[in-house]
Amino acid sequence: MLTAVIVEDEKRSRETLSGLLKLYCKSVQVVAEADNVRSGIEAIKVHKPQLLFLDIQMPDGSGFNLLESLDKIDFDIIFTTAYDQFAIKAIKFSALDYLLKPIFPEDLVAAVNKAEAKKESSGTSEGIKVLLENMRRPESDSPKIVLSTSDKINVVKVKDILRCESDNYYTMYYFTDGKRLLVSKTLKENEELLSGYNFIRPHKSHLVNTIYIKSFNKQDGGYIVMTDGTSIPVSRRKKEKIIEIINNL
Repeated sequence: MLTAVIVEDEKRSRETLSGLLKLYCKSVQVVAEADNVRSGIEAIKVHKPQLLFLDIQMPDGSGFNLLESLDKIDFDIIFTTAYDQFAIKAIKFSALDYLLKPIFPEDLVAAVNKAEAKKESSGTSEGIKVLLENMRRPESDSPKIVLSTSDKINVVKVKDILRCESDNYYTMYYFTDGKRLLVSKTLKENEELLSGYNFIRPHKSHLVNTIYIKSFNKQDGGYIVMTDGTSIPVSRRKKEKIIEIINNL
C-alpha cells in the first residue's frame, strides 16, 4: 500500500484524481489533499507520504516552489499538468513522471505501477535536484539530464553528449570525454528528448550533436565525420537535408 498526498488547486481535478485512484489503483491510499503550495507543504510534513501527486501551476506558486521549500524529499512524485512544453521537457530531463490533464485511467495506472516498482528514492532525489536546477536556469543552452543505466543514476550536461546510437530497444550515449552509457530508451525517445539542443538524426540508427560535426564526406554515399574521428552514415533520403543543416552551422 502506498500512502499518497494530492496537491491540486482545482477541486474538480482533485476529486477526479482521487476517484480514479479508488477505482483503478487500490494499492494507493490518499491520506490528504491540498489546494495550494502552503497547504501542500503542511500536508507533506504531517502525513509523510510515499507518493505525491503534484500540480505545477497553483495560485500561490508552482509545484517547483513547493519542492524547493522542503528540507527532504524521500517520496516519489507524479506531476499533473495541462500541456506545458517547457515544464514537461524539464520533467523528462529529470527522469521523473507526469500525467497530462485530463488524466486517463490507463496513464494513471502506468504511472502508479512505475512508482510501486521503484525500490529506493535516490533516483527521485537526483531527478528533483536536476529539475530545480534546470528550472532556475530556463535560458541555459545546456541543461543537465538524468540518464538511468542498469546500475546507476547518471547526471550529465547535454552539451557533453557527442552522439547517440541505437542498440535495439536501448540507446548507447557517447560523450566528449570518451565515456559511454547504455540507456533503456529507444533512439526515437532520445531524439524527442534532445530536440531543440543541436541534435540531428542523419540515419535511423544515429543521433549526433551538430556542435561536434567536423566534416561531411561525400564519398561512399556520404557520411559525417565527428570531432572524435567517428564516421556516421547518412541515409539517402536525409542526405540533402543533412547537407543543408551542416552548411548552416
